[in-house]
Amino acid sequence: MKQLGNLAIVCAKRPEVLMQIHGGIVTVHVGCGPERASLHTAWDDDAGVSRIVHELNFGKYREMKTKMVQVGTVCERKEVAA
Repeated sequence: MKQLGNLAIVCAKRPEVLMQIHGGIVTVHVGCGPERASLHTAWDDDAGVSRIVHELNFGKYREMKTKMVQVGTVCERKEVAA
């Protein structure tokens, strides 16, 4: 249960992430539309919640930042790891 607060802070900092707690399950939705992913575990499972926090911070769902990159004579916005 200690890790639930950490997960809430991570989710609150990212507008593309939605955290829900219902029926003893915490679910985190990342992204939108057909690309949306959902991660879930019991709300009182610290190990499971820690895995979700790790995925959001360092794993497949880590926050991506964009920067302008010159491609030939045109500047394009590209995603780079945060």
